[in-house]
Amino acid sequence: MTDADYEFGQAGEERPFPDNRADYRLTATALAILELESTVPELSAGHSETEAPGRELVCRIRDISARGMSLYSREPLSLGALLPASVAIGEPPQSFGLMVEVVWCRPSESGFLVGAQIVQSDGTDYVEWVEAVAIAMAAE
Repeated sequence: MTDADYEFGQAGEERPFPDNRADYRLTATALAILELESTVPELSAGHSETEAPGRELVCRIRDISARGMSLYSREPLSLGALLPASVAIGEPPQSFGLMVEVVWCRPSESGFLVGAQIVQSDGTDYVEWVEAVAIAMAAE
């Protein structure tokens, strides 16, 4: 990650709702891929297993912090939904497998603005994510 990849604050964007985040956040050009429906094995007529495709939603990230992010979504997300996410940040992009919980979802000009809290979970890159965000903030 380089200093040019992130900046503190709100990037000149008006926020019509109060910001309840306890952490500083960085605005970044990044993507999150949310797994809305997981890939599941199916039995075909010949009893061999095939995989039914899952459903993913690619979202642009507006800002990140060690414990959460806000992102732009083409569709509304259910409050409280726990979703596996793959988040790529930095240059060159570093990918993190995370679990996120949707804490708010509001209509915006281009779809929906979503607030997601990162949930500490086994099998995710939670610790690596916190470290990467701390390094990016230290570089500011």
